Amino acid sequence: MNPYLAQVETIDAPGIDWGAIMPMVIVLGAACVGVLIEAFVPKHQRWSGQVVLTLGSIGAAGIALGAYVSNRPEHGITTLAGTLAIDAPALFLWGTLLALSVAAVLMIADRSVEPGGAFVAQAGIAPGTVQDRAQVQSTGMQTEVFPLALFALGGMMAFTAANDLLTMFIALEVLSLPLYLMCGLARRRRLLSQEAAVKYFLLGAFASAFFLYGLAMLYGYAGSVNLADIANASAGTDRSDTLLFAGLGLLLVGLLFKGSVGPFHTWTPDVYQGAPTPVTAFMAALTKVAAFGGILRVLTVAFEATSWEWRGVLWAVAIISMAIGAVLGLTQTDLKRMIAYSSIAHAGFLLIGTMALTDEGLSGTLFYLLAYGFTTLAAFGVISLVRDSSGEATHLSAWAGLAKRSPLLAGVFTFLLLALAGIPLTSGFVGKFVVFSAALSDGMAPLVVIALLFSAVAAFFYLRVVVLMYFSEPASDGPTVSVPGAFTTASIALGVVVTLLLGVLPTFALDWAGAGGFALGS
Repeated sequence: MNPYLAQVETIDAPGIDWGAIMPMVIVLGAACVGVLIEAFVPKHQRWSGQVVLTLGSIGAAGIALGAYVSNRPEHGITTLAGTLAIDAPALFLWGTLLALSVAAVLMIADRSVEPGGAFVAQAGIAPGTVQDRAQVQSTGMQTEVFPLALFALGGMMAFTAANDLLTMFIALEVLSLPLYLMCGLARRRRLLSQEAAVKYFLLGAFASAFFLYGLAMLYGYAGSVNLADIANASAGTDRSDTLLFAGLGLLLVGLLFKGSVGPFHTWTPDVYQGAPTPVTAFMAALTKVAAFGGILRVLTVAFEATSWEWRGVLWAVAIISMAIGAVLGLTQTDLKRMIAYSSIAHAGFLLIGTMALTDEGLSGTLFYLLAYGFTTLAAFGVISLVRDSSGEATHLSAWAGLAKRSPLLAGVFTFLLLALAGIPLTSGFVGKFVVFSAALSDGMAPLVVIALLFSAVAAFFYLRVVVLMYFSEPASDGPTVSVPGAFTTASIALGVVVTLLLGVLPTFALDWAGAGGFALGS
């Protein structure tokens, strides 16, 4: 027998725990089916088919996740030749992503707030042309947004469970590329939307390059891209630490960019403002969860032993992020940009919990991600309902006296803004409390004091909107409040209910978030 063939025959295929990865497989498989629907189903039937497929696949993935969680190994497993770690944090993040994606997809699918939906009927039409103006009045929409959303969701699930840096990089691209496209599909304000897509793409490409250079340096240092192998190499080796910390720094640039952490935030305000509001909601909630899930895994699994060396740098990054978000948020006159700077401030708060590297820090950060995601989704759902002749009226002046026009909508938005500010009896208060408590227990009291100061500063621009809605007179020619369709109503209601429940009865979510640590298999 040929010796080369004999050698090939001894290679075993990697073991795959299909039950563990089935939620991700369902989502990515449905995304592929969605592409086939676009290719073979008549155009007038695509919307209904895509909505049923997308929501059905997310529901099926949730059922598969619940079935696996009930019988999961206590300390988690690694599968697919060690490239994915299915452990308690990954399962919590998967559940969070799937739950948030339901609300986000409902907003994407809505065609009643904006007749025909928030997305263009034909993406190839040049902005400003006669055809472009005509399609604003059409009832068709680009249904490719549904498989793109599923591909992004599948990439996020792989990203949060990646056990090596190469898998994490591939997952980063899978989640990012669909988002670049989705940002440029707005039905109205096409030039602003396409500008947002180009900015996000170019800056995202730079961030991916930083991530890849960092990966290469860490491979040069440890001889492996596996997180556990990098941890073992950094714990006991006589090699120079230059490659280790240069690689970690470049790696974190890519991760912090995706999490909208200042000073790597420059894309966030422009993209939040220019993208279609359902896509902005999708990004603001789900991408934040995926990014910080990846940061948690990288810092805890691969770099916990070297935390004394990098923690000081992340202290500075967290303070800068909170300062940028809180201070520049005060100057904004556009609601979507204001919430963008709010997300930058929240990224700084999340980074505090991420740095704790304790069980309390892990569970607190996971809970914060869940709470922030639902509140933000509902807030963008409300923003989409205040409209004028040119579409959404996001300038602050348009919201003057909103309580007199629609008391219910003003009340809902007030509750969501108070949750973002961290007022008691909301999920935002509990999230900040558990994160700051974990940081105090880990000796970061000065950083917590700084965070509390910036929380107070940030609360001002939330309360400014509340005062504007309740204590200003509405303009006679001001915008109207659209009656939301069933999909947008369900999305907002889900966000509000979860925000309230997590503020009043957070025990279940905190227990699940603290159910276990990361799997450390190589």
